Amino acid sequence: MSDEAAALAEITDVPGAGEDTATPEAEPTASILVYSDDRGVRDQVRLTLGRRVAADLPQVEVVECATHHALTKILDGGGIDVVIMDAEATPAGGMGMCRQVKDEIAGCPPVLLLVARVADAWLATWSRADAVVAYPIDPIRLPEAVAGLLRARLASGATAQ
Repeated sequence: MSDEAAALAEITDVPGAGEDTATPEAEPTASILVYSDDRGVRDQVRLTLGRRVAADLPQVEVVECATHHALTKILDGGGIDVVIMDAEATPAGGMGMCRQVKDEIAGCPPVLLLVARVADAWLATWSRADAVVAYPIDPIRLPEAVAGLLRARLASGATAQ
């Protein structure tokens, strides 16, 4: 082996030699929890939100649950920025669950309720929901409402832990 080849071998055997050692900073994400017993509703919400609800906000990661037990367990664990609840979920509807989590979880993330009728919006006031969107799920209104809740949460500094 020539001296030049030996020197090249030494350089390339150094851990990290020739590699870009700058670690790219992971892009922050916002966690959105979707509660509905109906898989179709959960899928429709996920598709409607896409990867990002607004250009000025981080990408979203959607977490789904179908039972009230899973909902409370996930919220107790933290790490959620916004919750979307189906008011029509059974056996525990989103309105009742919204009121329960608002009462029981310190620093509860903002909750958006999906309601069957616009007339049901007054019940969302009782449940302490932060936003209401009526069915059918609108691809403009839902992301806009979620974006507003995320902006308010980020501005308050109370991001998911």
